[in-house]
Amino acid sequence: MKHSISQRIAIFCSTLLLLTRVFGQGQLQLLPGTEKIYAIQNGVHRLVGTVSFAYQGNTMYCDSAHYNEKAKQVRAYGNVHIQKNGVNLYADSIFYAEQLKYAKLWGHVKARDNAYKMSADSMDYDAKRGRAIFRSAGKIESTVSDERITCQRGYFYPANGSFFFSGKVHYTKADLDVKTDTLQFAYEQQKLYFLGQTQLRNDSTQIYCQKGWYDVQTEAGALYKHAEIYQKNYIIKGDTLLINTKMNDYEGRGAVYFKDLDQQLALLGQKAIFSDTKHMAYVTGESLGFLKYQTDTLYFHADTLYLERDSLNRSQFLKANKNFRFLHPDLQGISDSTRFSFEQQVLSMTSHPILWAQTGELKSENAQVFFKDSILEHIELNKKATILLTLQSDSLFNQMAAAKIVAHFDTSGTLNQVDATGQAWTIFYPISEKKINDTLVEMQREGLNRLFAEKLSIALQAGEVKEITYFDQPDGIFFPMNQIDAKEKYIIGFQWNPGLRPQDAITLRKDTN
Repeated sequence: MKHSISQRIAIFCSTLLLLTRVFGQGQLQLLPGTEKIYAIQNGVHRLVGTVSFAYQGNTMYCDSAHYNEKAKQVRAYGNVHIQKNGVNLYADSIFYAEQLKYAKLWGHVKARDNAYKMSADSMDYDAKRGRAIFRSAGKIESTVSDERITCQRGYFYPANGSFFFSGKVHYTKADLDVKTDTLQFAYEQQKLYFLGQTQLRNDSTQIYCQKGWYDVQTEAGALYKHAEIYQKNYIIKGDTLLINTKMNDYEGRGAVYFKDLDQQLALLGQKAIFSDTKHMAYVTGESLGFLKYQTDTLYFHADTLYLERDSLNRSQFLKANKNFRFLHPDLQGISDSTRFSFEQQVLSMTSHPILWAQTGELKSENAQVFFKDSILEHIELNKKATILLTLQSDSLFNQMAAAKIVAHFDTSGTLNQVDATGQAWTIFYPISEKKINDTLVEMQREGLNRLFAEKLSIALQAGEVKEITYFDQPDGIFFPMNQIDAKEKYIIGFQWNPGLRPQDAITLRKDTN
């Protein structure tokens, strides 16, 4: 039968029970070459020569021994060697007290059988308390595989099959490598319980935590207190992480952090699942994400952020529902249902999104935002599309509305052109220069200009209309500033929403709570 490393420790420790039977029952069978000397003054037997004795097929050897028959205590010195059921136990010296049910081994303590070997500077066995202890540079290792454990101290409780190791504990088996301050090994369950700074590694994963457990056979476990997982393509952190390193499935609770290193995407929340088997990941509860570009960062928030991955677990789409908000240096927005394509760099927003760019507010029933290498390229507004550009110094708005609007941005992220199609409608306030003197020029609003057309193309500069191109006969009207008809001042459905605009990454989550 194949034993684990922890089961072998149990066998090695139980070898000490030989002393209980041999000396406790007082049935020594001295083997040839052993001389027994009786000292009357203290009732101690001294065994010298080639000391060896046996009990029910078990044998012990040493250079010399003292045996107190009355107190039932034995001390063995020099090249101590015990054999029992294929197990060999070695030490420089041994002390055993029958009444205390206590044994202690000193110096170069070793135990081995045909599959495992153990070594330590000293070992204690307390039969009354059911505990074995080895101290100072303990080591247990397989002679037929690469399984091994080293530590400064080890405690074994045969009654419940528990092992405790402390002091620079290092356990290795196959590609699993565990380093921790304190380790409990439940060998029947094949579970490691660790406490203190802990590191677990295999060929593809590095794990860190302060507390937790790990099943060596199933590769499942739970990590607590600053738990961290590092793989080639992503990082996971959390207050608590439930893990399965065989399947690469993880669940996080409390201050969860996930980073996709390939996409430079990070997700934060209070609860999360990351699954390679289901090719997905999601975070919820005060969720926040950010997508790092070369020069800019796109921040986003929603009640739940869902990452859809392909069969190779490469991130394809980031989806959000309810209270989606995002923040980019050149653009901010809100919506309920949103999807971002990593490959196309397109942010698709439904459920009446609102977008803000510089002095402009853009709205429609749904919208698509197109990025190129982090630069805002253009926005497509579909169905009941509108753009409002505030003229703050005059408390007025340049306005555009149409069935569809495409808003174009220059390389600095500034809105510079609007193409409106389908019942296009624009209201703007042209501006002219009035020369006051040779050095001073005053800008004046001429009035309100309203145009209807099936298709309009509007060139903008700093929020001002510089040029309009129409593609059919327009219906237009102009009102001087002092003769503006109040009914012509706003497009249908005009609504200005500066209070909804995300301002910074810190308040991005708080604004929806």
